[in-house]
Amino acid sequence: MPPAAMPVPPTTPSPRRPRRRLGGTFVAGAGGRLLPAAVPFACFGAATLFHLWAWAALALGARAWAEGAGGLGWPLAALHAATLGVLVTSAVGASLQMLPVATRQPVRHALPAGALAALLVPGVVMVTLGMGLVRPVWLAAGAAAVGVALVGWGLLVALNLRGAQGMPGVVSHAWAALAALALLLLSAGALVALWLGTPLWERDTARTLHLAAGLFGVMGMLVLGMSTIVLPMFAIGPLPDERVQLAWGGAAAAAVVLAALAAFLGGASAIGARVAAWLLGAVALAVHLHAMRRTLAEGLRKNLGSTATLLKVAWVGAGLALLLAGVVLTLDALETARLGAAAATGAAAAGGGAGTRVPSEVRGIASRLFVVAAVGAWLLSFLFAVLHRILPFLAAMHAARGRRRGPTPSMLTLAPALAVHWRCHVAALLLLAAGTALESTWLIRAAAAAGGAGAVAFAAFFVVLCRRLVGAAADEAVPAGPAAREPGGG
Repeated sequence: MPPAAMPVPPTTPSPRRPRRRLGGTFVAGAGGRLLPAAVPFACFGAATLFHLWAWAALALGARAWAEGAGGLGWPLAALHAATLGVLVTSAVGASLQMLPVATRQPVRHALPAGALAALLVPGVVMVTLGMGLVRPVWLAAGAAAVGVALVGWGLLVALNLRGAQGMPGVVSHAWAALAALALLLLSAGALVALWLGTPLWERDTARTLHLAAGLFGVMGMLVLGMSTIVLPMFAIGPLPDERVQLAWGGAAAAAVVLAALAAFLGGASAIGARVAAWLLGAVALAVHLHAMRRTLAEGLRKNLGSTATLLKVAWVGAGLALLLAGVVLTLDALETARLGAAAATGAAAAGGGAGTRVPSEVRGIASRLFVVAAVGAWLLSFLFAVLHRILPFLAAMHAARGRRRGPTPSMLTLAPALAVHWRCHVAALLLLAAGTALESTWLIRAAAAAGGAGAVAFAAFFVVLCRRLVGAAADEAVPAGPAAREPGGG
């Protein structure tokens, strides 16, 4: 008699990990949540012109940048043409369009949104000319216009966030950016008052707060938040876990608060606050990059063309900016310790000997390299990575309104111009970094020439995009782009 079969215990299926939502699902039905095309494209068009103006201003101030000259002048004008003119103007256009789409809300304030560009753009022109030509009154007039425009933008974004449905990670980043915007406007007002001869705060206090609030508070928080909208949409990849988004957002916001607080402290207290801010910023960046790389790796669309290349440049730039900030912080900590020791021993604390000259020069070069890494390599590269894809996407959505089938983004894209742009952008960054490190005027002028060539190529892409959008809206034949596959992939 055969032995009885041993009973097989029932198997318990292993619990499945919940599937993460794919990015871009909010696009369904987004046609009814679009602003008039003239509103966002006016902002993007202005940013395109300011991109060229930033490189031209750098060429005018190449010697002053190489020598580390501070105060008003063309280097400061070039910096603000890039930050206010390119970054902020693009952020205004992108946020006013993408936030209603992502938060599934109808557009309620199209007219005020359109008025913002009419106020912001002339204001930025006056600010940069006032800086470059050393005309404080022009600068003050432009700053007033920019301030009013940014207050209006903040109110429109806040109204949208109040009715947001879902996306707590994105919403929390946007609220943090708006809080930083208030600090940015306060510090800008203090700096303008200083240049007009009526200082409200000490120069270093206003500058430090302006840097922390503008670079990391407003633009940094927007980049971290908008990444979770656009990158999963581009790659058709999973959205990062909301808890992870809130974790890196909380760390980044705390870092901004500590960096802003350090502006009002002195000595060892300021160094301690900056060290804590640096550590929290490093944690936020590491968690964010890990989540974003995972989203791209698991995405269904593997070839993102020039967007992938520029994203890699942006992420390397963010890491280099963090490293250079650490170098500057270390040098400041050593100088603070030296002054403290000198005061404790009764020695002269004024310094100025041969032993302090080289570290001060190194600090100046490291500070300027930090600006190149943070503004040029990180923020501008990320912005252009997004614009290379989001502009044709938005144009295609507008062209498809009221039509059964509209043009695809690739049909509206002048791909060769984008290939020229990203290559010139990377070359300009490398030349600018080398020129800054070597204090070479001709290398900085070469960087401005390469960047200017890239800006012209991007302008050609934008003009062709707008022409094809107008043609498609008029139901005319839309010529196909030279290549549906964008070159420059990663």
